[in-house]
Amino acid sequence: MTSAPAIVHIVDDDAAVRDSLKLLLKTEDFDVRAHASARDFLASVGRGEGGCVVTDVRMPEISGLELLAEIEARGLDLPVIVITAHADVTLAVQAMKAGAVDLLEKPFDDESLLDSVRHALGGRGGAGGLGSEAAAARDRLASLTSREREVLVGVLDGRPNKIIAHELGISVRTVEVHRARLMVKMRAKSLSELARISVLVPRAASI
Repeated sequence: MTSAPAIVHIVDDDAAVRDSLKLLLKTEDFDVRAHASARDFLASVGRGEGGCVVTDVRMPEISGLELLAEIEARGLDLPVIVITAHADVTLAVQAMKAGAVDLLEKPFDDESLLDSVRHALGGRGGAGGLGSEAAAARDRLASLTSREREVLVGVLDGRPNKIIAHELGISVRTVEVHRARLMVKMRAKSLSELARISVLVPRAASI
């Protein structure tokens, strides 16, 4: 008995985005289905269906984060990639904690999306893969100074530099310097990547 083919589900209320993503994925020979809303997607997907989901986070009626929760509640084994034009640290942390395998900020390049989809279809990484990732993240965290860790806590909580500076009794410029340094040390190219690392190392916010 052969398994059902893996399908990439695109969930976005913007028709132009749906069409462009569908075209991109089809040129790479992916089996693609596009849905104008989370409700349409949930009405069409069946249990046991393989594949992954690429969803916008801000949609009417059911948001991308709410869709993540519904996929979990229904026991659907579909890794979710969240895309957004309004990403911030708080949203990224929420998405990753809700089970998203990746979060991409618009505009993203084609290869970033394709790599993310390939990763999602290749599986969630397994315990060993996640363990090695978490170990690497812990090593990076250990390289931070105590002040950089304090700034990291504020960044992950979504607080602006001005508030972090006030809470720590330092200048905004000093916060900016520490923030730039910790991004380099954590090897995070964006705030969403930093949020992903924070989920891998959940104790980061308490250190």
